[in-house]
Amino acid sequence: QVLLVESGGGLVQAGGSLRLSCAGSGRTFSSYAMGWFRQAPGKEREFVAVINRSGGYTYYADSVKGRFTISRDNAKNTVYLQLNSLKPEDTAVYYCARHGSGSYYNTGAYDYWGQGTQVTVSS
Repeated sequence: QVLLVESGGGLVQAGGSLRLSCAGSGRTFSSYAMGWFRQAPGKEREFVAVINRSGGYTYYADSVKGRFTISRDNAKNTVYLQLNSLKPEDTAVYYCARHGSGSYYNTGAYDYWGQGTQVTVSS
């Protein structure tokens, strides 16, 4: 059983920053790419960012490119998402997930999900 636990969400003003963390269980954490997704009320869950096993490759949704940074520390079984220059439209529940197989951008390619952490950006 793999457990992913997100933390770091909260309420922040537009232009502010947050750092989300996702702590994973198990000895194989470093063997998998990890992704971040988000879901706003009434909308589908959408891809935000992905990082490969070693951390040497990252990719971002156009909506967050240049503002968000994904990173990982395999020694700590943790993946991070640094959110800068936040906008009200970034308000959502943010989820981390372990990549299984398939396109990085599709939710179906991920086999384990955390419970999510709420990010609210006020204008």
